[in-house]
Amino acid sequence: MDKILVVDDEPKLVDMIVEYLRAEGFWAVGLTDGVQALQAAHSERPDLIVLDVLMPGRNGFDILRELRKTADIPVILLTAKAEEADKVLGLELGADDYLTKPFSLRELVARIRVVLRRLQKGASASGRLSSASLSAASSTGSTDASPGEEVLRAGPLVVFPERMEVYKNGKKIALTPTEFKLLEAFVRHPKKVFTRMQLLEILGDAYIGYDRVLDTHVSNLRKKIEDVPSQPKLILTVYGVGYKFGGDG
Repeated sequence: MDKILVVDDEPKLVDMIVEYLRAEGFWAVGLTDGVQALQAAHSERPDLIVLDVLMPGRNGFDILRELRKTADIPVILLTAKAEEADKVLGLELGADDYLTKPFSLRELVARIRVVLRRLQKGASASGRLSSASLSAASSTGSTDASPGEEVLRAGPLVVFPERMEVYKNGKKIALTPTEFKLLEAFVRHPKKVFTRMQLLEILGDAYIGYDRVLDTHVSNLRKKIEDVPSQPKLILTVYGVGYKFGGDG
């Protein structure tokens, strides 16, 4: 049963969402405080967080920014504001989807299912979190594949799609789900030049039309896997087109 953490400063809305999610077969818990949400992300290890942006004190952007320092839990942002700048900021910070209030609970559930499916729903929450360790940070791990497990190798990188884990020269690299999806696409097709539109489609509908967001995620990915991010040798820019993988396949 997938665990969903719902965070919003409107108690009635939280109760309504939680009740609906439980009726749809999810394990769900609701909170109205951002600090408690961060604590719950560590203790409960949910599969996905539904997070309101406009909360007093620590708003949703602050919580997401803090969460992304240590965890790659999928996040769907909720907000009453429909400004493009807010959506872009949320996606740049690592949100997986963005839903503007008012919304139907049926649509929310549909988006939750899409995100979970896109992020390999079969993996356990603890397995997903281990790749970016909630307790900060072990960079060690095993590059040994289990029997029948798919392994992608390209240059100094070893990628395990089922685990959502990446190693460079034997060292584990913590990636967000968005960064992992981009890297997996590059590694699977090392000679392919991806247009920006193709990469946005890989990331999902929430990203379509937001080239700036794509460039931000590519930049963040380079910071994690390149020896010298300002002089990338793995993720190369093809000017006027998009990006390609430059490592040896």
